This record gives sequence, C-alpha cells and structure tokens, in this order.
Amino acid sequence: MNDAAGSQSRLTLEQALDALAHAPLPILAGGTDFYPALRDGAAPDRVLDITRINGLRDISETETGWSIGAGSTWTDIVAAKLPRVFDALKAAALEVGSVQIQNSATLAGNLCNASPAADGVPPLLALNASVELASVRGRRVMPLSEFITGPRATARSDDEMLICIHVPRISDSARSQFRKLGARRYLVISIVMASVTLVADEHGVLSDVRIAVGACSAVARRLVRLEQALIGQPVQADILSLVAPGMLSELAPIDDVRGSGHYRLSAVQQIVCRLLSETLRELPGHPAASVQQTNPGGRA
Repeated sequence: MNDAAGSQSRLTLEQALDALAHAPLPILAGGTDFYPALRDGAAPDRVLDITRINGLRDISETETGWSIGAGSTWTDIVAAKLPRVFDALKAAALEVGSVQIQNSATLAGNLCNASPAADGVPPLLALNASVELASVRGRRVMPLSEFITGPRATARSDDEMLICIHVPRISDSARSQFRKLGARRYLVISIVMASVTLVADEHGVLSDVRIAVGACSAVARRLVRLEQALIGQPVQADILSLVAPGMLSELAPIDDVRGSGHYRLSAVQQIVCRLLSETLRELPGHPAASVQQTNPGGRA
C-alpha cells in the first residue's frame, strides 16, 4: 500500500481485501487512467497498489474456458498464447494508447474505469466474458454486461476488488474481429468501435453470432436483434443486407466534439458490415476459408 510519502509494502490478496474492508481506498493497477483523472486535484493520501500481488497477472486455460488476472497488462494480452477467437481482444490491445501505455495499463483497469469508449469492453462482451469480484465477505462472478452500469460506474462495492476476467469456452472454429474509428490512427479516443465473434457449424451455417458496439451509448451494447437475425444464415449468403439501421436500436449515440450521433450510427453500420465480411471469410464453409486451408502461405 502506498502512502503520501511513496513508501510501499508488498501485499497479499488477503491483506489487500482486508484493507478495503476497513476503509474505501482508490485501487491502483496500471495508473494510466488513475493519474489523468486527478487533473489538477490533489492525490489521495492512501492508495491500494495491487501491481505486485502474486497471481494477478496470470492468463491461463481452465476447465470451462480462460482466466485473465486483473493485473494483466495489454502487452500481456498480446503476448499470451490464446485461441483465434481472442484475435479481436488482441487487436483492441494494440489500439490502447502507445506501447508505453500498453505495457502499464491493465485490462481490469479498463473495465473498472468504465468509459463508454473503453477499448476492451466490446471484444469481451462478444466473448460473453464475466468478472470475478472478491472481498472479505467472499467472491462473486457476474456478467460483464451487468458489471458496467453506466459512464464511469460499475457494480463493484467499495470493499471489493476485481480479481479476474473469465471467458467461457467456445468452438475452436470461432473467429473474431475488432475495429476502432478515431480522428487519427493511434493515441485517440474512439468515435465508434465494434467487435464481432462468429461460429459456423459443419454445414457452413452461422450457429453463434455476437456483435458488440462501444462509444455509441452510455455503456457498450450487444446488437441482440441483429445477432438473432444472422443466426441460421449460411456463411455464403448475402447477410450484409440484414445490417439495416433498424437493427441498431440498442444504441443511443450522442453528439460531441468527436462526432454527431447520426454520424456514429452511419459509421457503426459500415464497420459492422466490414467486420462481418472479414470474419465470415475465416469460417468453415466459406470459399475463402477453403483456399486459406489448402494454401496457408498464399493469398486468398
């Protein structure tokens, strides 16, 4: 735990939770959101620094899926040996600020900061991720879709710490894509971002469709109506025609300095179409996927 003088002692998870049980404390992981949020204000007298707690940076496969420790940085995500379905999360990781930021910022911090433009949220929503919270009272697991309750707001109690992100197992053939639209290529807050996860069965029919959009509502949203319309469609069908404005009813984009609500809706429609088109090409039953399998070193 750090005090105003900057001294630090190495904590166990149990000690950290005990400290939170006695008094609310700001939790510091990477610090890349924490310090900018202070602006010109004074730093708190005491901060709970969790960066050195053993086990919080573990990324591992479990019996039910995968587990990502709360201290895992974006660089850790990129370097981890994960299935292809994590490609969207890795793509988002490479969009989070500069390399220096990616080396320090944590995935859990991105979730707890709860910005509507948080890069990690759409890919994790499209992975059906859940978060594990711990306190001296015990542990609880809840869907990510329920954890973030609004801009800069979560369901975490003052005495709780997010310790892990869980991703359930999915078909080995599942593929995912992520795309972010900003005013420039790097080091920018999203105007719109979206992530797609698709699964096709052995007949080349979409059996699982997950589409999540960020920066277009108070919290990132899954496009449930569009997902339901796409399930059961052959991967070779002209499904992009189904991505109509009426399928975006879960979104409520605002006008701000980065773009109007109307522009955001138009951009979402285009980005989702591109993501679907790119991801479909990687699924079983699509001609492009067959070419890639027979000629993995060539071009489709």
